[in-house]
Amino acid sequence: SSRTIALLSQLEKINLDSVVGESDHARYVTSKILHLVQSQEKTRKEMTSKGSTGIEVILSTLEVKFSNFCGYRFIAALHFMVMKCGGRRASVLVTKGGTQILLQLLLTASKDSPPNEELMVLLHTLLAKIGPKDKKIGMKARINGALNISLNLVKHNLQNHRLVLPCLQVLRVYSTNSVNAVSLGKNGVVELMFKIIGPFSKRNTSLMKVALDTLAALLKSKTNARRAVDRGYVQVLLTIYVDWHRHDSRHRYMLIRKGVLQCIKSVTNIKLGRKAFIDANGMKILYNTSQECLAVRTLDPLVNTSSLIMRKCFPKNRLPLPTIKSAFHFQLPVIPSSGPVAQLYNLPPDVDDVVDESDDNDDGETESEIETETDDDKDQHFKNDDIETDIDKLKPRQELGRPIEELKMYEHFFPELLEDFQEWDLVSKEPKPFVPDTNLSGPIVVPTASVE
Repeated sequence: SSRTIALLSQLEKINLDSVVGESDHARYVTSKILHLVQSQEKTRKEMTSKGSTGIEVILSTLEVKFSNFCGYRFIAALHFMVMKCGGRRASVLVTKGGTQILLQLLLTASKDSPPNEELMVLLHTLLAKIGPKDKKIGMKARINGALNISLNLVKHNLQNHRLVLPCLQVLRVYSTNSVNAVSLGKNGVVELMFKIIGPFSKRNTSLMKVALDTLAALLKSKTNARRAVDRGYVQVLLTIYVDWHRHDSRHRYMLIRKGVLQCIKSVTNIKLGRKAFIDANGMKILYNTSQECLAVRTLDPLVNTSSLIMRKCFPKNRLPLPTIKSAFHFQLPVIPSSGPVAQLYNLPPDVDDVVDESDDNDDGETESEIETETDDDKDQHFKNDDIETDIDKLKPRQELGRPIEELKMYEHFFPELLEDFQEWDLVSKEPKPFVPDTNLSGPIVVPTASVE
């Protein structure tokens, strides 16, 4: 009955038409729908309300592959509805299969030379908005071949911040998938992020914030972290953090400083990263900057993150510490004469005796294997066969400090440990066998004995 429903009905008829291309009538309908969506809140609510088929009709129209004019109008309409109606409409768009259609449109639009900048900005902005609502968007982008489109746009348009910003937002969504992070790292995305964050500058701080978040997600991959360490980027991150700490005297850019710390935290998850952090004097840098941040309450997130990094990177030693690093020196009560514990305590003081297995696992797992393991962990509870259940084996064997013969001299001090206390029968003058009383709930009965 409304104007919107009539336009959607006409659009459905156009979709059923076998004519390929864009007609004047299709141009008129798409322009009118875009105008109503942008100008009337009633139209937006009507198209996104429960039970409405407005979004489905628009998505099915985009699958027909009209020219860029119609596609741009519908993408703009979807973008306007998602931005104005909130995240709930983004979830509706995902459930209707919008992610797959938008990725396919992105792949199609990237084949144009040069690609339509307005269309690319709208597509990336829309994908960045609905990406967190779709857990499979990273896998879908990799299967469709759209993974490197955003990366190539950033490489060739570093000075075009209007286009780079939504592309980085999409890369941030892609990087949450470990397989995508490794693939993007092989194509030079880590080096590209360091070109964007660069030295201290208050221009385009929003772009730098997104770039730091993307870099922190990428460095969670051990392969990318090793690549960053090999290229000396740990020292670069510390230099950037010190620059922002010195220039941000009014603490307006705390999120950027925290983003740099998140990158350092990610790269120090591996042993090489922790070693590079210590070699770059990172402990002293973070300690001094944290001391200066203690007086400002709003900078507590920086102090907390710095503390986590320093605790993680501080050298680990066994206890008790038989070296000059320890203020106390004591010995364990029982140290076996042989075995792995004895081998540890026989090592010289300067040998690292703490096993670090953080670099043992590579990023060789595929996404399907990870998902299968996650589903299996939810459905089944596996028994750990490595856990020892024999109590006798778990008890340590302690050897007495003196032989038993020397301890017999103390028997007269503890007679209760030697005497055999038993209840005697007054009639038979013999020990009475102990019989437990099973009638505990009844009254207490005191037996009487006759004495001859």
